[in-house]
Amino acid sequence: MTRNSTPRTSGASGRPGPRRPRSGRDRARRFLSQNFLADPRAIDVIVRSVAARPGDLVVEVGAGDGRITAALAAGDAYVIAYEIDPALAGRVRERCADLPNVRIVRGDFLRARPPRGPFAVAGNIPYSLTSAIVEWCLRAPELTSATLVTQLEYARKRTGDYGRWSLVTVRSWPLFHWRLGERIGRELFRPVPRVDSAILRLERRPRPLLPASALADYERCVALGFTGEGGTLRASLRREHPRGRVDAALRVAGVERDAVVAFVHPDQWLRLFRVLHGLPPAEARSGTPRPT
Repeated sequence: MTRNSTPRTSGASGRPGPRRPRSGRDRARRFLSQNFLADPRAIDVIVRSVAARPGDLVVEVGAGDGRITAALAAGDAYVIAYEIDPALAGRVRERCADLPNVRIVRGDFLRARPPRGPFAVAGNIPYSLTSAIVEWCLRAPELTSATLVTQLEYARKRTGDYGRWSLVTVRSWPLFHWRLGERIGRELFRPVPRVDSAILRLERRPRPLLPASALADYERCVALGFTGEGGTLRASLRREHPRGRVDAALRVAGVERDAVVAFVHPDQWLRLFRVLHGLPPAEARSGTPRPT
């Protein structure tokens, strides 16, 4: 079937008949991945995961019908709720009309400038925009945490639940901790999506695991390791570092010489990077005695 052909279903006579065209509302829902979470318990789990205190600023991605918005505001956090769909933005305004600590923004969250000052991000986000939203959060200088409802598969991959680690997780590890939260069954959404979801939690570390002056070099090192050159992390790193130093770094980090990059834990990356770039061990830099 070509993209421009018209899908057909069987009519009363048993012969194929034209399928009823989708409404503009239905097309918008599909394009924007609009699957609303209506289960009160699941919404409560999200709000508790956000852990906002009275007066905290929470930016919500994709407010939808406003149920999560209202629940976040009930704890006296100040909520800025973004909703790109004009019809839904109107519904959020109606639901939150009596909540002075809620501001509705009809617009694209991804085009928004991060607030000045500490803030958290939360939301039941569109699956199709997950990577872009996560990158926005990682780039926001004052972001303290992000609590995002994503596809279960995405959340498991990014948090190492399969024993594998992705580039975006390893790259951001010095600044952010990635945590897999509670699973949310597909049956709790309306309309029901095809897959289950989970809460993905990003938390900015109170103290970076590397000096600020080393972060750019760390990101370049990780990018080099994830090129896949030669099939092993060792082979990829050997493109820019002497063999002896690479082998010493692998030993210190506890990484096998034939290890594939996806199976290297982010903490091992930090130890490896320190040796490659001549940085002291983390314990020595922090003044904490090393274990014997």
